[in-house]
Amino acid sequence: MDQGYSGAGFAVPQVFPDGNVDLGVIRDVSLRAEELGYDSLWTQERIIGPSVSLEPLALLSYLAAVTEKVRLGVSVLVLPLRSPPQLAKTLATLDVLSEGRLIVGVGLGGNDKDAPAYGFESGRRVRRFNEALEFMDAFWKNETVEFEGELYNLSDGSMAPKPIQKPRPPVWFGARAEAAIKRAAKYGDGWMGAGSSTADDFRESVVMLRDALHAEERDPANYPVSKRVYVAIDDDADRAERRLTDWFGHHYGNAEMAPRVSIWGPADHCYEQIDAIIDAGAEHFLFNPVFDYDEHLAALKLYTRP
Repeated sequence: MDQGYSGAGFAVPQVFPDGNVDLGVIRDVSLRAEELGYDSLWTQERIIGPSVSLEPLALLSYLAAVTEKVRLGVSVLVLPLRSPPQLAKTLATLDVLSEGRLIVGVGLGGNDKDAPAYGFESGRRVRRFNEALEFMDAFWKNETVEFEGELYNLSDGSMAPKPIQKPRPPVWFGARAEAAIKRAAKYGDGWMGAGSSTADDFRESVVMLRDALHAEERDPANYPVSKRVYVAIDDDADRAERRLTDWFGHHYGNAEMAPRVSIWGPADHCYEQIDAIIDAGAEHFLFNPVFDYDEHLAALKLYTRP
């Protein structure tokens, strides 16, 4: 592997299509991942919809209690649909509870159709995103907050405790469009390619990101580049594909997306495709199997770092 490759994280079991949330599986997978050398555990956000999916920050709070060393990330929070003061407080609390292990993933979201359900008018997503991040930074970095934006305002405010990590927990952007990738290079501390993007999509995005980092005069060596990868290792490739499509149909409502964006089949075949993503610029992976978690933890361990 390339010398710039830093390691791998693992998506904790969070989605339970049969409706039975198994806390024992969540705990055992998390502890096993930490033992095997995975550097991080990850959740994702899906609030509205039929998917049986646990809320990501509540789940991270549980993981903070049962693990000791592994970093804890969410990829991604749909920032325009969150209350900045409430989110800033929750994330600061998580960083304290985990003793400084939090990674905050943020994104714009695929569309704005659910905005009214959260009390927002549709539109102005980019403005809500930018102001929310700036507002949260103000809470995390300042003893007294004076904030005057188009959407959010506060005079003589404060919030404590502050995050343990200074000046803030690392903020990784999830972004695909060129404008969003430029925002990631300007305001983010890292970037993660979406699990719903193909390897070719990822390669193109990495090129755009590196150009944007250069334009911002930022050192790429200090800016992690990761990729969520849906993976199903199984000697029976047809069975693996079938189980992936069932899961994608439940969680995303789009079974056809599974074979387009996932890696599946025998281990050697999957390793070849994972290595190709490293060649495309991945320095880190978030591996996201959706079944047989113990088997995948063992099979993907070779991508962890000591």
